[in-house]
Amino acid sequence: MSLIVIIIAVVLVLIVCAVATWMVTARRRKLRERFGPEYERTVEGKDSRRAAERELRERQERHDALDIKPLPAPVRDRYVQDWTRVQEQFVDRPDDAVHEADRLVTTLMGERGYPTEGYDQQLKDLSVEHGRTLEHYRAAHEINDRSSSHQATTEELRGAMVHYRALFEELLHNGDRPRESQA
Repeated sequence: MSLIVIIIAVVLVLIVCAVATWMVTARRRKLRERFGPEYERTVEGKDSRRAAERELRERQERHDALDIKPLPAPVRDRYVQDWTRVQEQFVDRPDDAVHEADRLVTTLMGERGYPTEGYDQQLKDLSVEHGRTLEHYRAAHEINDRSSSHQATTEELRGAMVHYRALFEELLHNGDRPRESQA
């Protein structure tokens, strides 16, 4: 009789362990899918995977509390015109164009409902829906900073415009990729 109780207890413990492992794995998979490359970047930057995943869940909770809204077509059209002007400015004043691209992306973030109080917080807030594009924003922002002290080459500035455009397009189209006819 006591052998049966021990066997049942061991089986129950194994079942609980299996369910717990499955739940942790499922939650980790969801975070990886949601954050894309930002998941691994956050894990590398933290002391443990558990701390990184906690931070990512906190980002998600903060993001869920934001009032992120799609842009109406006329507002999108205005931003497209603004972006076209910024690109045209690049030919004669590449430094200014990159600074203006940064300003335009930040303004677009604000219009969508993202807080724009600081670069690090922008990265965290954007990472929830735009984790796959975030590296573009980081690269563009770094070049923009170097451009402020005239330490970026024209080719780097051109790259910054491409990087800014990647995030700009994603924000403009509410996270969806534009159809080919819109590109």
